[in-house]
Amino acid sequence: MNLPVLCGLDLMTVAANIERVRQRIAAAAGRVSRRPEEITLMAVTKMLPPDRIREAYAAGVRVFGENRVQEFAGKAAAVRDLAEAEWHMIGHLQSNKAGKAAELYSAVDSIDSLKLAERLNAAAEKLHKRLAVLIEINIGGEEAKSGVAAEAPELQAILDAAPDLSNVTIRGLMTIPPFTKDPEQSRLFFRRLRELRERISAQKYPAVSMDVLSMGMSHDFEVAIEERSTCVRVGTAIFGERTNA
Repeated sequence: MNLPVLCGLDLMTVAANIERVRQRIAAAAGRVSRRPEEITLMAVTKMLPPDRIREAYAAGVRVFGENRVQEFAGKAAAVRDLAEAEWHMIGHLQSNKAGKAAELYSAVDSIDSLKLAERLNAAAEKLHKRLAVLIEINIGGEEAKSGVAAEAPELQAILDAAPDLSNVTIRGLMTIPPFTKDPEQSRLFFRRLRELRERISAQKYPAVSMDVLSMGMSHDFEVAIEERSTCVRVGTAIFGERTNA
């Protein structure tokens, strides 16, 4: 595995960057009369070695997001002693890797098909564990992105099947909106996801909880918080830009 070249923000300490991000979270929450404690800061640690993860953990971060099963499998043993850490799969997950994902992670935040949900459930059952999951919504309808469309029958199928997924808990929704340099351009997409969550919640599906709304990354998480995000996924603002060496 090639280690990344870190530049820009990495010249500061990880702890200082995390404190700066927390201040921005608090300010964004305050603008819409929310408490900062309502928002989980997830540190996105893809392409980072274990020592950088440890720096974030030492600075108080407890929720971490990884994008690839194979990459995290290569460093999981080196961070296993971080007892309070939660490891979330946030990248696209192929159904044939569901078994390994269930073994490595405490949560999979990128469910995009009933088939994947069923395979994760079967794998979690064998491991005698419960796995928290989020349904990834392709809120911008982009062909190049994974996720299920907001109006797709597949979303309905996942929600309807929830009572039969005894080892999987559907806790909410996740999205990555179309990229734009202007964070305000993401607001409409964040609002659409919030409204979708509200519609699903109103239907009161058995065994479905909609308490998590994971949206917002380094460049737009403040807007996401204003639109009621409960979890922001931050990598660059903590660790700096990453490119393969």
